[in-house]
Formats: sequence, C-alpha cells, structure tokens
Amino acid sequence: MSEREKPPAIVAELGRPETPAETAARKAANSRKHREKQTVNNLWLSLLVTLGIVLVLVLLVPRGDSAPRSAVDYRQVAAEAQPSIEQPLAVPELSTTWRANVAELRTGAADGVSSWYVGFVTPKNDYLGFSQGLDANESWLSALLQNSRASGTQEIGGLTWTVYDNGEDGGHGNVEYALTTEDADGIYAVYGTAAPAEAKQLATAVAASIDTEAPAE
Repeated sequence: MSEREKPPAIVAELGRPETPAETAARKAANSRKHREKQTVNNLWLSLLVTLGIVLVLVLLVPRGDSAPRSAVDYRQVAAEAQPSIEQPLAVPELSTTWRANVAELRTGAADGVSSWYVGFVTPKNDYLGFSQGLDANESWLSALLQNSRASGTQEIGGLTWTVYDNGEDGGHGNVEYALTTEDADGIYAVYGTAAPAEAKQLATAVAASIDTEAPAE
C-alpha cells in the first residue's frame, strides 16, 4: 500500500471496512429512503394545494341558499302596480311574524294570464305563495298547482275554498297544500309547504282583502 493511499474506513456497525457490495447496498438503501421521503413530501404538498383550491372555490362560488332574501313591502308593490290593472289587487294584512320576500305583477305568461304574486315566509319558517290570477282559467290554475287534485271544500273567511292536500302524494313540488277560490276578478290561490293551519290563516287574510266592488273611476 502506497503512502498516499488511505486504508478503507472501518464501519462502526461492522467493526471492519465495508466490502464494495456492502457499500453499493448502503448507497442504494439511502437513495431509496430519499426517494420515499420526497414522495411523502410531494403528497402532502399536493394535498395542501388541493385543500387551498377547494377553500377558494367555497369562498368565491355564489350559493343561492347562503342567505335568505330580504323582506319586501308587498303593500307598496301592490299600490304601485294597481294603476295598471283593472281588477283590484288583493293585499292580505298579516302580523309582523309573516315576512314577504317576493312581490311582483307577473305578465306575459305563455298562457296569456297575468297574475299578482306574493311569496311569504310563515311564522313557522315555511313557504306559502299567494297568487291572484287576473282573468285566469283552469289551465292556469292547474299549472300553478302542478296538477294537484282537489280533495274537498272549506268555508274560510266567508268564502268557499277548494282544498288540495298533497301531504301524502309526491310529485307536486312545493305545493304540499293549497286553497283556491274565485270571483269575477279572478282566481285566488294560497299554496306551499306550510301546515294547513297557516295556509288557512293566509286564506282568511286574502278573503278579507278581496274588494268585491268595482274600482272607482
């Protein structure tokens, strides 16, 4: 052995120098461990990036049900719409525990029927819609109530109302219970997912608001 050549280093675990095969095996094992560590690191990095993207989407994508609609003054909307309508619009008076979130005069329907609509959130936080079909017909009513079938009649607020009870019959969307009546000025309908008691309360208010006299000239 020359003076410049160093003797092979003794490996503590072996108590002797490594053989070339042992050196190659050790380097291969170290390389494998490094690759495995990198794979785990990359996996965690990918997971963090994915979670970040999901969080951004949750924050930025609008959600229709994220907040309730603001309350609207349906009485004011009715007052503004009335001059353009020959028939008097029914404007039910309800307690402050009822909230309207939609009120509009709907025109230009495919069937040619215009209607006055108010959407209510009831005291029990359910939905009830009120529609007054102006010069409406049975086809309009059938479409409005999603082809519900009448189950009887009931006297409410001095008027005879037809009852539609879909509580045990699916396929009618949000028309689980409905009440309808009519006069010379159109068809009046109360419908939605609220309990019959709340539907009758709204129907009573509608009946009280129906103007049976011709509008003043």
